Amino acid sequence: MTFALFPALLSYHFFAPLILRVILALTFIHFGKHKIRQSTEYVALKFAKTIGWTEVILGALLIVGIFTQLVAALVSIILVIQLLHKIKSKAFLTDGVNYYLILLVIAISLILTGPGYYAFDLPL
Repeated sequence: MTFALFPALLSYHFFAPLILRVILALTFIHFGKHKIRQSTEYVALKFAKTIGWTEVILGALLIVGIFTQLVAALVSIILVIQLLHKIKSKAFLTDGVNYYLILLVIAISLILTGPGYYAFDLPL
């Protein structure tokens, strides 16, 4: 017996990681493209274009679903570094930082649940 409001939807649970994976991927591609285009703003980061390209590549790997758990772990590390930088600049729990926290939770959930449907990582 289940107390789910829509029990028929529970059979589609394997699509949830797919949705999370694609959203995280598109967000990281956007972050990377922003750093590549406007690398002059990131004076503190000497390798802004390299970091930008890394984020774009990680996002592309997430969309395709290759090495999903490894990529999600790398994304988690990047997000933790960004959060620590925000804490250091005393901007923790502001509007933009909450966004990083949500993305970190998505990345951690992908580490724990795997890639979901339509991924090359999916065991056959």
